[in-house]
Amino acid sequence: MTKILVADDEADLETLIRQKFRQKIREQEYEFIFAENGRDALEKLLLHADIDIVLSDINMPEMDGLTLLSKIGELHPLLKTVMVSAYGDMENIRTAMNSGAFDFITKPVNFDDLELTIAKTIKQVLQLKNTLKAIKENNILKMYVDQNVLSFMESREYESSLTANETIDATVVFIDICGFTSISEKESPDTVVKLLNDYFDVMVKEISAQNGIIDKFIGDCVMAVFKGDYHLDRAIDASIAIRNSINNLPTENGFSPNVSIGINSGEMISGNIGSATLKRLDFTVIGDTVNTAQRLQSAASIGQIIINETCYEKVKTSFKFEKIGAISLKNKTEKIVIYEVIS
Repeated sequence: MTKILVADDEADLETLIRQKFRQKIREQEYEFIFAENGRDALEKLLLHADIDIVLSDINMPEMDGLTLLSKIGELHPLLKTVMVSAYGDMENIRTAMNSGAFDFITKPVNFDDLELTIAKTIKQVLQLKNTLKAIKENNILKMYVDQNVLSFMESREYESSLTANETIDATVVFIDICGFTSISEKESPDTVVKLLNDYFDVMVKEISAQNGIIDKFIGDCVMAVFKGDYHLDRAIDASIAIRNSINNLPTENGFSPNVSIGINSGEMISGNIGSATLKRLDFTVIGDTVNTAQRLQSAASIGQIIINETCYEKVKTSFKFEKIGAISLKNKTEKIVIYEVIS
């Protein structure tokens, strides 16, 4: 329903409008609210925050239409106002249009013209509402979706690639906040969420600085993917920076944050994974390389960054490592040799 505020001191105008638009009023397409002057109109605006359009005469007692228009601009800058003026009063009409009026009609009022003007104004109001909604949704989306994914969604390939997948060579990193489960059991939900978001923000900045992509947040764990040239090196650089930054954070609520990190590199499947029936797909990476990285993180102690021997051979001259030895990982038949990244 469109709400229209009519500000006019002519008593018979209300009757004429109700007669002209009786069908739309009856079908609840339009609702009219009437005010005797500009001051009364402002009071009505305060009472009815959902008014869409103001139809205002220019010449009224107590507060004229031009003053009302300026007040509306201050209080409700997105509200659309249609001014009513005597035929030939071009000076006031020009002043009104320069002051932000959307349109105008002349007296004596041609009700067919008024109907067309209202319909045109409603169309503009709806477009504005849809634009604001889209902006709001887009801003919310940016809070939850990586910018690289948003850019991809705007590209031509987006629709055709919704069900496509590919095998890529990349590095995946799992970062867990050690011992955070204990604080989540003791503190209020607000405190837990604030702390977790603060820690995640530190991680995201370091991952983004190395051109990594946040794949997902899993409880108190972050999964990140690095693609392109030197993806393993950049993943390790980001992990070292995260460990150092988190370790330097102050103790809050008796909790001193630390991380454990698992890194693995190699081939993995990248694509939209999920249920087409439910229309819920998750753009992610899967495969043995990803599973191994998660298990390496599980094997890491507090403050450790763990890689396997294959990754070690690729970057052993670029970083300082300490060999831990062979360990067993879940669902792996053979033990694997792991190394801790020191610096």
